[in-house]
Amino acid sequence: MKTMILLLVLLLPFTGVLAAPPGADEVLTEARARAVAENKSIYVHFGASWCGWCKRLDAFLERTDIKPVFEKYFVPVKLVVQENGKNKALENAGAEAWLKKVGGPGGLPFFAFLDATGALIVNSKPVSDTGVAGGNIGYPSKPEEIDWFVAMMKRTAPNIAEPDLKVIESALRAQKK
Repeated sequence: MKTMILLLVLLLPFTGVLAAPPGADEVLTEARARAVAENKSIYVHFGASWCGWCKRLDAFLERTDIKPVFEKYFVPVKLVVQENGKNKALENAGAEAWLKKVGGPGGLPFFAFLDATGALIVNSKPVSDTGVAGGNIGYPSKPEEIDWFVAMMKRTAPNIAEPDLKVIESALRAQKK
């Protein structure tokens, strides 16, 4: 009996590791509440552990020069989708349905800006002058992809200060390919 209690006490700190991530609806409900309270748009990006460009996007959004500027105007949310067998438990339940709802898939990472109610404003598929959506830009690294990303930010945060926008744009343009 003492051995069993000791084992349970020793394993207790690790039980959180095994817990499933929150469902997409729960994550987005919290994001909507924050977006309403803070008068912001929601930036939701979809990624997977096997996706190199997703890791690059995650790292970019966490940079000390980018994160505070980005979070000043947006409520960022990440949802995990399309995991392989061994990492399937990392997925947010219902995230695949949200990915389709906002215009994906089309490769990862895929992202969309939503209003405070959760309605799609724009996604990572650029729209031509004729109104035709192109392919997913994924991580914005090419000049035209960066242009679309900047246009998306301007559209979803119309009061974004030009110096703040320049911080993000300049960092994207300065990156190594």
